[in-house]
Amino acid sequence: QVQLVESGGGLVQAGGSLRLSCAASGSIFSINAMGWYRQAPGKQREFVAAISTVGSTNYADSVKGRFTISGENAKNTVYLQMNSLKPEDTAVYYCNAVQNFRNYWGQGTQVTVSS
Repeated sequence: QVQLVESGGGLVQAGGSLRLSCAASGSIFSINAMGWYRQAPGKQREFVAAISTVGSTNYADSVKGRFTISGENAKNTVYLQMNSLKPEDTAVYYCNAVQNFRNYWGQGTQVTVSS
């Protein structure tokens, strides 16, 4: 089992920045990749960014050039640096870990961007 705990959400004005953190614990040795998804009210959960254990990254087109995902192996933590935030980035952001084809999810952290 893998446990994920997110932090760093909040309220920010358009154009501002936030950094989300996701700390993993439990049986983390076989994690293949970690990432972030988000879900806005009335919409389906969507992919935001991911990073593999070898450091390769992938981003949704909507956040490319504005968001950066990174990992700190010593702390078993993944970060999502979000710059140039837009009102449409408002959502609950969920941390995700993939281990042997099984998905684990955090509880989510709210990000609200005001115009």
